[in-house]
Amino acid sequence: MEHKIKVIGIGDEGKQGLLPLYEKYIYESDLLVGGERLLKSFSDYPGEKRVIKGGLKELVDDLHKESRKVVILASGDPLFYGIGSYLGKKIDIEIYPYLSSIQLAFARMNEGWQDAYVTSVHGRSIQGLVQRINGREKIVLLTDEKNTPAEIARYMRSYEVNEYRAFVAENLGGENERCGYYELVEMEKMEFSPLNVVILKKVEAVKTWSFGIEDEEFHQRKPEKGLLTKKEIRSLSLMALNLNENSIIWDIGTCTGSVAIEACLIAKKGQVYAIEKNEHDLENCYLNQVKFRTDFIAIHGKAPDHLHTFPDPDAVFIGGTAGNMGDILEACCSRLKEGGRIVLNAVTIENLMQAVEGFKRNGLETTITLAQISRSKPILNLTRFDALNPIYIITAQHKKGES
Repeated sequence: MEHKIKVIGIGDEGKQGLLPLYEKYIYESDLLVGGERLLKSFSDYPGEKRVIKGGLKELVDDLHKESRKVVILASGDPLFYGIGSYLGKKIDIEIYPYLSSIQLAFARMNEGWQDAYVTSVHGRSIQGLVQRINGREKIVLLTDEKNTPAEIARYMRSYEVNEYRAFVAENLGGENERCGYYELVEMEKMEFSPLNVVILKKVEAVKTWSFGIEDEEFHQRKPEKGLLTKKEIRSLSLMALNLNENSIIWDIGTCTGSVAIEACLIAKKGQVYAIEKNEHDLENCYLNQVKFRTDFIAIHGKAPDHLHTFPDPDAVFIGGTAGNMGDILEACCSRLKEGGRIVLNAVTIENLMQAVEGFKRNGLETTITLAQISRSKPILNLTRFDALNPIYIITAQHKKGES
């Protein structure tokens, strides 16, 4: 390859928005590569054109053999969710960025964007979006034909998110540019151009939740209140799981979803998969998902059934086994990722012994914490303590040096 390949960003207005130097690079090249929409701006290009279709691996393989002058056209900034990052790791290139759609959108708003949180649902599932963005001041969403502004509005409103106003910028820089502010309730009924950027701006205070949510905040079974992992035990168990923001977590016997919800708030870029055998408890779990704005998979079933549909976990919390501990431990231990942890809460000595033996049989080593928690309680003008049930918190992980 005699000439370094140039990757040039271009806006919706086509070559009219290019710097003269960039246009010179394009017309001096022998091969012009890009999407069909971008190539149409250069109908008078004298050299060979190649449309990018499908994956980029074939393109990279061909470019390694190319000795001619090559220019690749990309939308906006090639390094912002564009092909620039991928190509830069595979071949020797020079990148000449154009304004990104986000820069242009904020310019239309007359607002700075250094404090904006940027995320994409372009070509990605919208699952888990709400916990990533809830409470942030400014949020930028890159959309696609499935996750449209209307679909984003419907999704947000399904979690009772009403504290944001949307700014939608369509066809930025083009002849059909349109920008405007919308309430979410009206945006979900509208149609927009496929080329758009959505900016959510907080206009009211948003309730957010910190680690260690109070028990009474959760929707629970009535009149049998209290069937959830208590705050103190929940906090200790979550600490033992050693989660990070990208963790994939299983919650077995989720009940009201208290552990799954707090795990979601830690692993905002990861995902939680929960299973619960009691339908009425699962209904409370769904209510809690809306209240705490946490979007995770919660299914009705009895483990280990359905666990094969979940991706391999970084962490597993087992709050209940319904008599299937042996099968559940086998399924969890065999799927646990290297460096991952399983935390099981046991109330009885018999379940403690069964769990330790089960983990050992499956090649995991355990540590055990006995949590004996008492809470203060007023009695007349005095204070006494009420003891909670003692809980064995069993943490299991692969032996050092093994996976």
